[in-house]
Amino acid sequence: MESSIVYFKNPGLVNTEEVFRIVRKRAEELGIKTLLIASTRGEAAVMAAEAFQGFRTVFVTHHTSYLKPNFQEFSEENRKIVESKGGIVLTTAHTFMGPSRAIRFKYNMSGLGDVIADTLRMFGEGMKVCCEITMMAADSGLVRTDEDIIAIAGTVKGADTAIVLTPVISNDLFDLRVKEILCKPRL
Repeated sequence: MESSIVYFKNPGLVNTEEVFRIVRKRAEELGIKTLLIASTRGEAAVMAAEAFQGFRTVFVTHHTSYLKPNFQEFSEENRKIVESKGGIVLTTAHTFMGPSRAIRFKYNMSGLGDVIADTLRMFGEGMKVCCEITMMAADSGLVRTDEDIIAIAGTVKGADTAIVLTPVISNDLFDLRVKEILCKPRL
């Protein structure tokens, strides 16, 4: 099998429309029905909900109180727009964070989750996020662990990374395999 990878000159929002084009084309070629999209505030989710009509879309955002107590960054307005277009919004804790973040804050040292996250970041922030949201969605039962999906993420805002993979639950982290890299920043 032969395939190509698109490398973006710069990371971030500027690549979002091209990422969506690449993903739609490859999903159709492979017969992939489910797309996972990382979205912190919901702007990328609204764009993706429109771009990916006809696909099953799951938008993954991080837990409430990530920035401050009782605060959710993914706006209620964006949630309503995404859900009105058939998208599912998953709000949950980061797979790599939990106890590792508590250890970092309390003892000023890294936990295992930090090491795993930083290792994946060697391939780019979006690669780390794609792998993490896939396990978050699998742990929540929103994606199957026996069929390929495409995960989309970015660096700070928008989308700049997309991969094909078969989800695993977080207990099976080391069985995770990225099958294809569709696009990423060339950092």
